[in-house]
Amino acid sequence: MNAIETHNLAKQFEVKHKAPGLMGSLKAVWRPQTEQITAVAEVSFSVPVGELLAFIGPNGAGKSTTIKMLTGILYPTSGQAQVLGYTPWQQRRQMAYHVGSVFGQKPQLWYHLPAEDTFRLFAHIYELEDKPFQAQMNFLVEAFQIRELLHIPVRKLSLGQRMKCEIAASLLHRPRIIFLDEPTIGLDVIAKQQIREAIRTLNENDNTTIFLTSHDAGDIESLCKRVIVVNHGRIIFDDRTSVLKRQYLRRKVIDVRFGEALTTPFALPEVETIKQGTYGVKLAFDTRQVAVEKVVQQIMATQPFNDINIVDPPLEEVIREIYQSADCGMRIAE
Repeated sequence: MNAIETHNLAKQFEVKHKAPGLMGSLKAVWRPQTEQITAVAEVSFSVPVGELLAFIGPNGAGKSTTIKMLTGILYPTSGQAQVLGYTPWQQRRQMAYHVGSVFGQKPQLWYHLPAEDTFRLFAHIYELEDKPFQAQMNFLVEAFQIRELLHIPVRKLSLGQRMKCEIAASLLHRPRIIFLDEPTIGLDVIAKQQIREAIRTLNENDNTTIFLTSHDAGDIESLCKRVIVVNHGRIIFDDRTSVLKRQYLRRKVIDVRFGEALTTPFALPEVETIKQGTYGVKLAFDTRQVAVEKVVQQIMATQPFNDINIVDPPLEEVIREIYQSADCGMRIAE
């Protein structure tokens, strides 16, 4: 059974244009010039129940527009979609009891109230009985490690603390699907890891379907087994994360901070030295030529270091390579 089914789902927006200056403004009132902008161009895909799917692409690719159609916020221009058997834009009220959503830049918690007050408000909105609500809240509080945050006004929380509470709030009614739109944006490493672990636990324990968008390659590598990449409103890649990683997440960058000053040029076999300072170096390498573990071992053998950070290439770079790659032609939806 599929949790989500779409067939030729499309969305166009009409944008008005006016000439510059006062006369242009007056003419626009009487004879406005309009242009059709395609945000989503006839995408078709399915998501099985319990899958943890990454739906990624550059800014303006149509990710958020697709989520808004799947959650019933927007009507499509054409095409069809079913979410848990519901047509989202026609049966949004019924579907809401089974779906959760988090938009990283649009808070749902009451700003001046503690998170627990919003949690209890949501319990009334979703008509939850007290015992199941309390059990679910206790589970989420432990999973997201937010017990000490419940009684603090949301305005006083850090971004990472607030996002953990935001996601927890969207899960109080035990949705069968949750849409996460940039849930780790702007968060530090520790907060990202806590949120990833909580999402993974939720998926494994409750078989919750996760529909995730993110610009962080770490989110996708650590959580998702399948990736859909969209660009200009079209699907250009739909395959396993292992395929994406093997074919397009090959270049790694390592920043190393040593405990002692470097007195000679730093060099390792099959590794490019991008930058060298008195106490640190930035290195780059291709994982097809040398394994990450081998590079780290070589660095450790040179001299003691205080810090090391391994970074993936920006997703925009990966997506650009997918789009330009000659071997991805079979996956591009024209």
